[in-house]
Amino acid sequence: MKCRLLRVSALALTLLLPARPALAISEPDRLWLVAERAFADGLHPLARHVLERFVAQYPDDSRVPAGVLLLGRSRLLLGDAAAALEAFRRAQTLQPPPGRPLEARFWEAEALFRLKRFSEARARYDEIVRTDASSPLAPDALYGFAWTELETRRPEPAATAFRDFLVTWPEHPLAPSATFYLARLLAELKQFKDALPLLEGFPAKYPNDRLLPDARYLLGLTRVRTGDPRGGLRDLREFVAAYPTHPSAPAARQAITQTLAKYGERDELQERLQALLGETPATPEGLADAASLAGRLGRTRDQEGAWRRLLKEFPDHSLAQRAALDVALLAFKRKDWKEASTLAQAATRSDEDPVKAEAWLLAGESDLKLKRLAAAVKAVEAVGAIKEVETGVRYRALAGLGLAREQQQQWRAALAAYEAVAARSPDATLREWARERAAAVKGRAER
Repeated sequence: MKCRLLRVSALALTLLLPARPALAISEPDRLWLVAERAFADGLHPLARHVLERFVAQYPDDSRVPAGVLLLGRSRLLLGDAAAALEAFRRAQTLQPPPGRPLEARFWEAEALFRLKRFSEARARYDEIVRTDASSPLAPDALYGFAWTELETRRPEPAATAFRDFLVTWPEHPLAPSATFYLARLLAELKQFKDALPLLEGFPAKYPNDRLLPDARYLLGLTRVRTGDPRGGLRDLREFVAAYPTHPSAPAARQAITQTLAKYGERDELQERLQALLGETPATPEGLADAASLAGRLGRTRDQEGAWRRLLKEFPDHSLAQRAALDVALLAFKRKDWKEASTLAQAATRSDEDPVKAEAWLLAGESDLKLKRLAAAVKAVEAVGAIKEVETGVRYRALAGLGLAREQQQQWRAALAAYEAVAARSPDATLREWARERAAAVKGRAER
């Protein structure tokens, strides 16, 4: 590769130098030769520079239309979609029309797609397919059309486009991608039986495709969804064994655990639990799954141990914040109010509103038990500031606020909290308790 770049660079320098009489080559010819060679060899910055110089200095050259089209492609390959779009639109105004029929239109669609102007790109792709379905550009245009449907959240038309692509051009180089994305769309639409044959045939038909790992992972999930949990478990295990570092491997491991939890025998669950607890290196997802399985098996000690390992080994992971709440709940049940408060405070760092709300509530309830009234008020008031909170959690927090205000002898604030709970809590027991507390403080609040 290095030698090829050196040869091209040497050619570029030679051709860009002022012409010597013996060479008998004009400057526009030199620029064009360098641009073509640089583009062909993947030297797109050089190609762009030379082409911009060529079309600016020699606007009347007969190769300018082709040069503008090539300039647009160079810009697009360099990630400058806006400048590429300008070139492709300009190319369509020049004579003779550069490239194949509709080629500049196709590249305009590609630039629009990269600029996330999906509706405009969709119209260009559709125009190409409708104008000439036999065009060499038609397969790429239909594939691009399908992706614009995906990006604009129109899964059914996207699936139709991918299916039409595969029917019309089953041997096209983009067929593996179209097959996978069609299968994924069908799975997302819960049409698992239609997705299954596409995924089952993928490994044999496209054994070297870059999407093979993704297809094998999706195949396992799809088998489970179609009522074949054993087959799905086999596929998911094979996927994890073959691609342990794949981005979907953690999700596959979690799917294995969830499938076993739902369909597995007790011996299988215990075997999976031991495998998760002994996993090296440990992962936050694996420890969370181990805790879930241990709970299902009634092995409370193993469950708490997995949560505590998750807290210790992965303290900044989002799953650790959920684990902190779970361990805090166990501590609260043991009446270890101090640990419950500490762990609940750690769980309040969660990005998930339901976890955060429950953590603040538990922190407040623990602080109430510890007579740390100011901290309790701060915690339960934090619940009210969270958007996505279960109604039951919200009114438990309001009840806790009433208790804290009562113990602070802030009778009116306590009464207001109790009356709100008594009037609107969905929990009948909590409503009755709040009415009793409201009656107990009402006289003092009215003085």
